[in-house]
Amino acid sequence: MLRRTFGKAALAASVAPIAAPALAQGGPVEVQFWHGLPQPLGGQLEAIVQAFNESQQRFRVVPSFRGSYPETMVAAIAAFRAGTAPHIVQMFEVGTGTMMAAGRAIKPLHELLSETGVQINFDDYLPAVRGYYSLADGRMMGMPFNSSTAIMFYNKDMFRRAGLNPDQGPRTWAEVRQFAQRIRAAGIEVPSTTAWPTWTQVEQFSALHNTPLATLDNGFGGLNAELRVNNPLMVRHINTLMEMGREGTFRWGGRDAAGDAIFASGQAAMTFASSGARSRFERELPGGVQNLGAAMLPFYDDVNGAPLNSIIGGAAFWAMNRGPNATRSADENRAIAEFYRFISQPQVAARWHTETGFLPVTRTAFEQVRATGFYTQNPGADIPIQQLLRGGGQMTGNTRGIRLGGFVEIRTIMQEEMERALQGQQTAQAAMDNSVQRGNVVLRNFERANRG
Repeated sequence: MLRRTFGKAALAASVAPIAAPALAQGGPVEVQFWHGLPQPLGGQLEAIVQAFNESQQRFRVVPSFRGSYPETMVAAIAAFRAGTAPHIVQMFEVGTGTMMAAGRAIKPLHELLSETGVQINFDDYLPAVRGYYSLADGRMMGMPFNSSTAIMFYNKDMFRRAGLNPDQGPRTWAEVRQFAQRIRAAGIEVPSTTAWPTWTQVEQFSALHNTPLATLDNGFGGLNAELRVNNPLMVRHINTLMEMGREGTFRWGGRDAAGDAIFASGQAAMTFASSGARSRFERELPGGVQNLGAAMLPFYDDVNGAPLNSIIGGAAFWAMNRGPNATRSADENRAIAEFYRFISQPQVAARWHTETGFLPVTRTAFEQVRATGFYTQNPGADIPIQQLLRGGGQMTGNTRGIRLGGFVEIRTIMQEEMERALQGQQTAQAAMDNSVQRGNVVLRNFERANRG
């Protein structure tokens, strides 16, 4: 298990006090916060909310788990239309484009901070994190919190059984396949699998190889972007997965996070998953933390310039208006802003990082954790940060992230087409061509609904 460098007691003792008005008559200002993190992450998030509530008496944040990220998104939209939206909703990164275009449904972060006078130093945030949730001019729209990136996890015991070095994961896709073949020969049924298949095998893959997922810098440049996932490199990679599937060295783990269970239960030797899954794997993997290996995402070493940085996943917190004709009071907005200021503190970011495997979203938090010797005591825990800084940390239009409207639906489309290809029902080229054709329909529908 990750060593708990920043526990609750240390957090309560170190965070800065909130300079807030005296307690209002009738009790604290209450803020409803909907999140999409199941256990154990949900409990760890709610412990941070509790620490905020205990740090002052003016405001009280009430957290509520609302199902998966997509379910939370649907629930929040429905609540806004009904005039009962929560004050804060946790929205995963692929919902960013939708939230940016949500108009009166959201309260942009830069407006919230300006109106309340609360200050947060966003210059301290990792560029990949800050850039994902900001406008082109740098103004912040959503509050980064549980940011992650995808990495490789592997089972050290299975590596030993296959005669592989348990302290060294594969660097390239050629090595992934070689390792998987040796693991298969050792009698292990599932040499490799993946969670979040479009995120790890399409979105992250494209960034590492500096290949556009879509035009206009993956949608950052405007609503009229078009998908480009049917490019030769992407088709080559889907072909590789199909070949590995046929030879028994790769197993489709299911959509979204379903593949996590295959690795956590000890069935698979290698998986590609969110760095935020580390907490679960340490708890559930047979052999625990001593059996858990981590490595950067593999790449094709014959692609010029690869690898560059991976992109972030996870989620941000978005302030919402109550309904189409209902805004928040000054006290409510102040409560939201103060909660954001609390979670921006290095001690809070450090605690979240060391307990979960999500990123330390600020440089100061990263340096604080490093100074404790945490990364020496927990080998591999710094891999997500190192990977985000690959390529010298200079992001391109292909490695900044993704801002496409309706991308939740597009992900589902890509997963459907990948499944058909891996089941032998179509070629890799057809799968990616269909993904582009169907996905562009979603983009054009979103553009028509949100233009002007």
